[in-house]
Amino acid sequence: MAITDKEQGVWGLDQVYNKINEGGIWNYSGVSAFFVWGQNPGGGLGQNNTTQYSSPIQIPGTTWSGMIEGGGAGSSKLMATKTDGTLWTWGSNSGGQLGLNTPNPSNVSSPVQLPGTTWGTEMGAGNMNTGAIKTDGTLWTWGANADGILGHNNANPTRYSSPTQVPGTTWSKIIFGTKSMGAIKTDGTLWMWGAGDEGVLGINNTTHYSSPKQVPGTTWSSLGGGREFSTAIKTDGTLWSWGYNGHGMLGQNNKTKYSSPIQIPGTTWSTVSGSYWNMLSVRTDGTLWTWGSNSYGTLGQNAPGPSQYSSPIQIPGTTWSRGWGYFKSNIALKTDGTLWSWGYNNVGQLGLNDKTHYSSPTQVAGLWTSTMGGGKYERALLATL
Repeated sequence: MAITDKEQGVWGLDQVYNKINEGGIWNYSGVSAFFVWGQNPGGGLGQNNTTQYSSPIQIPGTTWSGMIEGGGAGSSKLMATKTDGTLWTWGSNSGGQLGLNTPNPSNVSSPVQLPGTTWGTEMGAGNMNTGAIKTDGTLWTWGANADGILGHNNANPTRYSSPTQVPGTTWSKIIFGTKSMGAIKTDGTLWMWGAGDEGVLGINNTTHYSSPKQVPGTTWSSLGGGREFSTAIKTDGTLWSWGYNGHGMLGQNNKTKYSSPIQIPGTTWSTVSGSYWNMLSVRTDGTLWTWGSNSYGTLGQNAPGPSQYSSPIQIPGTTWSRGWGYFKSNIALKTDGTLWSWGYNNVGQLGLNDKTHYSSPTQVAGLWTSTMGGGKYERALLATL
């Protein structure tokens, strides 16, 4: 398939990458190119190999509409939807997390389609488990089920190698933590399940639950998460956190753990993303804030660490649009389409064509838009051209 530019002629897929890498950009409705980089265990980068890439490389196709990445070293996988409603997965299948109804482990290094054509763009991925919402509001999960993280009212050693429905038809957003899962319904209610260690489920205890349990409140709008802690934003712009707080990632100016949601100061929070032990959030004024562990400079404060911040601290600039936190590194977009990354970079996961750690935001080549995915050692970006 080729992309046609009225002024430039016809572009093939390789030229699409080259154009982006040179800093070019188009405005084509419905044309989305999917780029990946970083470590590649199990073929998680979809290149039909297990080679590492420290710069963006394209996955074939130009009709991708959304994607998510999850897993740690040796268990990573990617999942993406196309504009026709189909869902595709690839990478490690150590716990059946690819949903292909095949014996595990059975890794796949190129995209393979799951059954169905009504998958939406809302997806979630954990270490060896995965979930997605269909256009009818049904929620489906699969993979390893330790502590009941899949929400099927059972726990280890049950595994699901094909999508299995969680009860309900009004699910709208989902997220996986290390050992727990959360989801918001269309009525604004928030539900969590899985391991309750450190109070990560937000229901004022540390009990494990294998089916959804409601967190108090009815105005929840978006979710973040991390290693045994959770965050969420309400429709009034307030930001809330709960769970483990050993590195100050709950933003409360302390290291106390909380088993119920507690508010982080401010009412203009727009997006939030959790990482291993740090947080990243953008406000409505375009400012970007981080807090928690600063290992390898992951907080973007031009300091290599191992300092910690238990309250939000600003990264310079006022034109940030979205940020994503991962394992000891972060990445964020600005409104001008530039992409910036910083922190841990041992396998080239920052996309900067090297393996140097950076303690301040550093620009990735090109102009980018749309949705980001990423995991412990990988990055994936969907550029709408």
